[in-house]
Amino acid sequence: MSSSRLQYTVELSGQHLLLVPNTGDLTPVSQRLQLLRDRAHAWFKFDLHSFKTISIPNIRSGHETFFNDGHFYFWDNMENSATIIPVLPKPSQQIIKRKWSPEALCLVPHSFNRKVFIDPGQNLIVMLYSPDYDFETFYIDLRALDSGGIHPQAAGRELFLSDLPEDDDDLIETTGTSLKGCGKHFALRRECVTSVEDEDGEGISREHMLHLQIWDWQHSTTSSSVLSDVIRYPATRSSDFCFLENNRLLVVIEDLRLYSIEDMSQAPQLLASFLSPLLLSNIQCLFPMDDIEHGAQLQMQDRQMITPDPTNQLLCLIASDLVFVISTRIFFDLDGIAAATPIPWSHWGPSNTRVLEHPDPLRFKIHVRGNRVLQSFEVDAGSIQYKLRMMDFSPR
Repeated sequence: MSSSRLQYTVELSGQHLLLVPNTGDLTPVSQRLQLLRDRAHAWFKFDLHSFKTISIPNIRSGHETFFNDGHFYFWDNMENSATIIPVLPKPSQQIIKRKWSPEALCLVPHSFNRKVFIDPGQNLIVMLYSPDYDFETFYIDLRALDSGGIHPQAAGRELFLSDLPEDDDDLIETTGTSLKGCGKHFALRRECVTSVEDEDGEGISREHMLHLQIWDWQHSTTSSSVLSDVIRYPATRSSDFCFLENNRLLVVIEDLRLYSIEDMSQAPQLLASFLSPLLLSNIQCLFPMDDIEHGAQLQMQDRQMITPDPTNQLLCLIASDLVFVISTRIFFDLDGIAAATPIPWSHWGPSNTRVLEHPDPLRFKIHVRGNRVLQSFEVDAGSIQYKLRMMDFSPR
């Protein structure tokens, strides 16, 4: 092994990164090593007082926005359209600029979009939509991000949903949905309320359910990996989930449940359950497994990638006005842990978690990457000025 390659391997390990091999990459090892070192030094040179103001389109209420790979993405629920614009593009980045109409995004005519998921690292855009005349029928459409056409790695253009467990007389109302992906896996979370007339006909029973379906979208358009559970304490957004790696899934519903999705021919298998110190609501799981570094070309075959090592990262769990910053080591060191026995908070929480105040998550954002967390908040109550706080949780 050459000296540069050895140093490159050591630098990857030190930054908790894994190499995703790609035989089409011809970048010299010395250049990749320098990029890694520049990446590490950038954190030490980070200056909150150094910034640049840019102009973006007017964002109205109802937009979903996020930033990734040097591009700003926003989804307009009013106009039913998705837009991508470059922001501070680097010379090494391929600039993408797109705007889709509702007709271009939906295969079924007279439909409205519910959610959009964009993964620039895989050149992927996914739409969840329903016909105007049937709010409880869902379609999932996959496209290539750069062209809008069929994705070259997808098993098909549409993913097919399994039926919800129900009786003929059940009335189902969907109260919340979300889309997430990691590598070859993609999932739809659906919170529902099932209403059933009592046997005596004198009342209606309502049951809140979580329904989660996972696909290997590169190999099949159907899926047998389905998880359904009762939400015993329903609240606004009573559940969420995130992929910890290609074969592990964390689901938050009352407590934190870790599943294996290695065998996609069956339902996710419970590995461990971690009890929460309080009843959770308004839940969001933030884990940047799709935060992939890449070079000049957008297409997968022309790219050498590095990806975070999921066993040495931070996960942010937002619940109401709190943020739980959790070390992912706890989800991979499972020796001696029985899946059927929930782990009390006192046994896992204090040694692996820090809790921060985070009022009004809809207005104030939090971002996690590696061992650092960036949090925004108001300068003063009611102020239009904001401050950023960067926290380093690197082990000493």
